[in-house]
Amino acid sequence: MDYYTLGKTGLKVSRLALGTMTFGDDWGWGADEANARQLFDTYLEAGGNFIDTADLYTNGNSERMLGRFVKESGTRDRVIITTKFSYNAEPGNPNAGGNGRKNILRAVEGSLQRLDTDYIDVYMLHTWDQVTPAEEVMRTLEDLVRSGKVRYVALSDAPAWYVAQAQTLAQERHWEPISTVQLEYSLAERNIEFEYTALAQQLDTSIMAWSPLASGLLSGKYRPSKDGGEGSGRLAMLANSGNPAFNKFTEENWAIVAELEAVAKELDRSMAQVALNWVAHRPAVASVIIGATKLHQLQDNLGALDFEIPAELQQQLNEVSRPESRFPYTFFEPGLQGMITGGATVGDKPTSYRQPILIQGSGAGVAASNE
Repeated sequence: MDYYTLGKTGLKVSRLALGTMTFGDDWGWGADEANARQLFDTYLEAGGNFIDTADLYTNGNSERMLGRFVKESGTRDRVIITTKFSYNAEPGNPNAGGNGRKNILRAVEGSLQRLDTDYIDVYMLHTWDQVTPAEEVMRTLEDLVRSGKVRYVALSDAPAWYVAQAQTLAQERHWEPISTVQLEYSLAERNIEFEYTALAQQLDTSIMAWSPLASGLLSGKYRPSKDGGEGSGRLAMLANSGNPAFNKFTEENWAIVAELEAVAKELDRSMAQVALNWVAHRPAVASVIIGATKLHQLQDNLGALDFEIPAELQQQLNEVSRPESRFPYTFFEPGLQGMITGGATVGDKPTSYRQPILIQGSGAGVAASNE
């Protein structure tokens, strides 16, 4: 694999990150320890070094398994572990969850213990709690970096204005900046393009994409039916759970699935590989999380960056998946913008301005680059 720096840091991560929400069968659709270990070993053998977990995942067993795998394989200095806090560990106790200082300091100790490690490479706010000021979050994370328990910090699933405020505070007060923002991004979920792509580019951070296969919808395992969709897997189990992340059986998404299938056939690639390739090459995306419960799924996903999608096929995927523009974003489209520029073509910078520079010979046969 090639490795790219994460946001405006010197941390070099693989373009494909291993998601470990599937480590543990506590939720009814994950991988047992033997299968999870096989997934872990296969990912490392392929050159991957970026592993994502959370204290919430499989009731803490994801962190425990990952900690054992890393220790037994002797790879702590090689792997980059990302884990998260926010979700409540003690129902009825409001301070055992959320993003306040008290919970962050509680949560980090639990994660360190379960992971059996002295430090966390990237510590991430899991979900905005709607109450904790960005200043409190970023100052607490800065304290953890200074203590040596955390190396880098990140946010996930927070409003763009909140991320922008947090990053601006970090930059102005010389605190550890946000290395990446983890967000749902796929052909079936492109709404982050309205705000977060420009945010990442302008405020020196990056995007780490979760659910790039739309919970399996884009892998080809589901088909439309009179009940919405048919097929077996996590998405089918959770389609009616009330979580909007699993509400994927829509007419718009079935059209995307059909176009994706046609493009995949033309390229002689799996639908999953094409969908992952598309996300990985979107602006500001530093890494894409791949998750699996079976070895053949992971092996297929690891081949997602071994090819290029021709421009005309890229355009087909872009068009079928284009999100509907709403206010105020309709004012930023070419028609109305032309009224501002007088019809002249005006851009910020030439395309070449932000092209990555490849640095050859960085280490034992790997290539590292800026974002």
